[in-house]
Amino acid sequence: MKKSVRSGFTLVELLVVIAIIGVMVGLLLPAVQAAREAARRMSCNNNMKQMGLAMHNYHDTFLQFPTAKADCCWGTWYILIMPYVELQTTRDLYRNWGGTDASGPRYGAAPNSTNVTGKRYSVFTCPSDLQNAPIGVLTNHNYAANFGNTHMGQTTLAGVVFQGAPFSNNKAKKTNMRDILDGTSNTFLVGEVRQGQGSDLRGFTWWGDASQYTAYIGPNSPLPDRIYTLSYCNAIRKMPCDISTSTNPTMFGSRSVHPGGVNATMADASVQFFSDSIDINIWRGLSTTNGGETVQVQQ
Repeated sequence: MKKSVRSGFTLVELLVVIAIIGVMVGLLLPAVQAAREAARRMSCNNNMKQMGLAMHNYHDTFLQFPTAKADCCWGTWYILIMPYVELQTTRDLYRNWGGTDASGPRYGAAPNSTNVTGKRYSVFTCPSDLQNAPIGVLTNHNYAANFGNTHMGQTTLAGVVFQGAPFSNNKAKKTNMRDILDGTSNTFLVGEVRQGQGSDLRGFTWWGDASQYTAYIGPNSPLPDRIYTLSYCNAIRKMPCDISTSTNPTMFGSRSVHPGGVNATMADASVQFFSDSIDINIWRGLSTTNGGETVQVQQ
């Protein structure tokens, strides 16, 4: 009489199968994460393309680029380009752009905070970054105007001579395509910045200071950004910051969480990806409008 033999996995075999599945999942997860980041980077790239086209449409309408800094607290260039990124209704709700306390509310007061600055806009947000609202409901975003090769004040810094930028710290000064003598394909228009966390105001682009960046330090630089109030500075990994001084005045570098570099919109509205290892002189040269440098875009 034959004995019946029960087929099945032994405990050892089962453990081996589980181990193999674990290894396969471990190998698969980085690929999935890389694919997701590639999709997020493409979305960020598309946002920056829209912003470049919006700048061009604004320029076609007013024969100049939008004013990048309207003092501290009464609106930035974000408000001005809203009609050109399908946010006309939102633009119509903003009150007292470029005004004073005597003429109306600041960006952080109602109705602006209720209708405009307390909301998040996908076209101004890189999906790779961690979102933040540093003051109440007021939101941070991820794209800033190019202020050139030195610092926010646009003067010589540590021997580096300011050589023009598409946007000016002086709201009375108007700039247009004719001012970009170095060529529109070789000059930054808009660059990525990261959203500061907690009370950190980097990326707080409703505020004049944070609506700009400069190329004095390289992309994702280990050197710190500089801000004049320490409570607005919350240093985190790959996002150092320090208090600004007369020697190291206020400046914010271009930063992102994309592996290896940052996106930038050029003045011809194209979008390029720049490596963290780009030569600092080339990087600074790409930020100026009339430096006369011979630069080659490196991705």
